[in-house]
Amino acid sequence: MSDKRFSYTDSQLRDLAGRTLDLARAAGASAAEVEVSEGFGQSVNVRRGEVETIEFNKDKGIGVTVYLGQRRGHASTSDFSRDALERTVEKALAIARYTAEDDCAGLADADLLARDIPDLDLHHPWDIAVEAAADLASECEAAALAVDPRITNSEGAGVSMQESQFVYANSLGFMGGYPSSRHSVSCAVIAEDQGGMQRDYWYTTARAAADLDAVAAVGRRAGQRTVRRLGARRLETRQCPVLFEAPVATGLVASFVSAVSGGHLYRKSSFLLDSLGSQVFPAFFQLQERPFIAKGLASSPFDNEGVACRDRDVVQDGVVAGYFLSSYSARKLGMQSTGNAGGNHNLIVPSTGESFDALLRNMGSGLLVTELLGHGLNMVTGDYSRGVAGFWVEDGELAYPVEEITVAGNLRDMFLGIQAIGTDVEVRGSRQVGSILVDRMTVAGD
Repeated sequence: MSDKRFSYTDSQLRDLAGRTLDLARAAGASAAEVEVSEGFGQSVNVRRGEVETIEFNKDKGIGVTVYLGQRRGHASTSDFSRDALERTVEKALAIARYTAEDDCAGLADADLLARDIPDLDLHHPWDIAVEAAADLASECEAAALAVDPRITNSEGAGVSMQESQFVYANSLGFMGGYPSSRHSVSCAVIAEDQGGMQRDYWYTTARAAADLDAVAAVGRRAGQRTVRRLGARRLETRQCPVLFEAPVATGLVASFVSAVSGGHLYRKSSFLLDSLGSQVFPAFFQLQERPFIAKGLASSPFDNEGVACRDRDVVQDGVVAGYFLSSYSARKLGMQSTGNAGGNHNLIVPSTGESFDALLRNMGSGLLVTELLGHGLNMVTGDYSRGVAGFWVEDGELAYPVEEITVAGNLRDMFLGIQAIGTDVEVRGSRQVGSILVDRMTVAGD
């Protein structure tokens, strides 16, 4: 890994962070924290074999948060000159002076800050020229179009490369940071027959370009998923088992994470208030947070406040064993930060051992959900209602595609009603889980 890809070296970012903290102390701040970052990227999109867009991005910034006792102010700038840093600190202090005191405001507890910062192998530069990226995108799109003659149009294929680095520091003496990368390939196409038009997509993302799926494979998957949706019909309203395909099953995990996160808990706007120690899932269900996975898409040695991350089991045998808390939300709840300022880290739900085909067979007859539409979650009550598209399943086999339907239930019942979790995990984000089979939901259609 080399600093030469960036405009600033790691030592220069650390110097900027240190100087900004010094300015805050000199201006009267009782405590302060600073984040300095920069990033750059390139995205190339091809449609119908022609380059449609080429985008470059390059940005940098310093954000400073100051405290006057328990009054907090924040300001930021993209200008790294000394005058700009002084003005930014002054603005943050001016905001703090007019802010009400908050007895939960302040830096993270000193004894929770990360001491050892391991290298998690998160930075993998991809030296890809625009022409080479366009060739890969064209290959991806061509593979999708070749799947079936009924694929008549394309929304395009894209190849993206992004790199960034940051340093976070606070007046308690913590300073740490690292570079990271995230690259992706995506494709979306349109198929048409006498019954109408359908669209679907696929993508792959990874820290290192070598870990991306082959572009032709991404294109074929996009084409196959699109064609299989042709001839979609509606269903009559019923109650039945529902299988959430792996890419959308992550949304169920996200709903749980949101419900046991500090903001919803201290505002008392969650259906899982005071759920610590409660049985929320079946006894076979486990949810593990693993921040230290090499090349992990949500790996980090510390959170946005410098608090050390740690391996932990958030759900053990279906019982809630932990929340997701920042320092502020932890204080509001009379608890301790869990190292989740900025969000969750790699969340893993172990499979119950069934393949996707085995889940279909176990379900027998029911609904396979492959796409979620709109927003329909009441976090206070847990009521869940989403527009969906997918497939009706008969005798363990896909019978026909369906659309313009809604699935509804309550997340409490849905979580407890999970029957199995598949082995078909797609590692494309911060939550890793296979397809999830729920025993019973209401499907609303005709």
